[in-house]
Amino acid sequence: MHPLTRTLRVTARSALIGVVTLIFLTPFYLMLRNSLMDSREITSPHWVWWPSSMHWDNFTSLFTDPSVPMADGLRNSLIVAAITAPLSTLFASAAGYAFARLPVPGRGLLLAFVVGTLMIPGSATFVPTFVVVGSLGGVNTLWGIIVPGLFNPFAVLLFRNFYLRFPRELEEAGRLDGLGWFGLYRRIALPSSAAMLASLGALAFIDSWNAFLWPLVIGQDPGSWTAQITLSNFLTAQTINLPGLFAGAVLTIAPLVVMFLVAQRYIVEGIATSGLKG
Repeated sequence: MHPLTRTLRVTARSALIGVVTLIFLTPFYLMLRNSLMDSREITSPHWVWWPSSMHWDNFTSLFTDPSVPMADGLRNSLIVAAITAPLSTLFASAAGYAFARLPVPGRGLLLAFVVGTLMIPGSATFVPTFVVVGSLGGVNTLWGIIVPGLFNPFAVLLFRNFYLRFPRELEEAGRLDGLGWFGLYRRIALPSSAAMLASLGALAFIDSWNAFLWPLVIGQDPGSWTAQITLSNFLTAQTINLPGLFAGAVLTIAPLVVMFLVAQRYIVEGIATSGLKG
């Protein structure tokens, strides 16, 4: 290939990446800019690239407004996500290993049921789930938000696919050491799936943090609101607090950005080793 042609291709590729990056970063820029403005500047018809005077009090007022318990919402979201992510990933890993290795009768039929749950829309199971959780006293509790999200059939299928490709020689060596199925899983299979655990755990954390409808229905008391529910209270029929909404959005999205920056390598590696390549 001619050096000039190669240079043009590299330049065009870099320019395309730059344009796409700017497009994806634009919402973050607008959110940060608006969080430092007052209501008049946000709703002004005149465009400004950056606020004339930065209102840092938009962030401090988030924690002083008694009608919008942002601190409690962030704490509840952190608790829910920190519990849901590792438990749902561990349960999916154990179930995936069982489907891949345990020679039990009816394993194929059980797997078909798991696949079938992926075809059922969430709206069809929403009311029955609420009835069950409500009858167990889960309304206005964090465990009522957490428990329904602990089973992830898609993650089960990914782990099953991963363990089907797992070298049986390692398990045979473990059997020579006297390990049973649980020992093989705990000492050999589970540590070897660290990339999958990290990637699916990060995705589960993000999904749990962003959940809105289920926490809204279960968490009817302000003490059990998550961050997403708290944010929705900046826009009501009586008041519209745009600076507070954007400031709260910045604080709410910050943990997800950190999570993605830390776990992006594991997310890519986990998807690559899940059997979805090609």
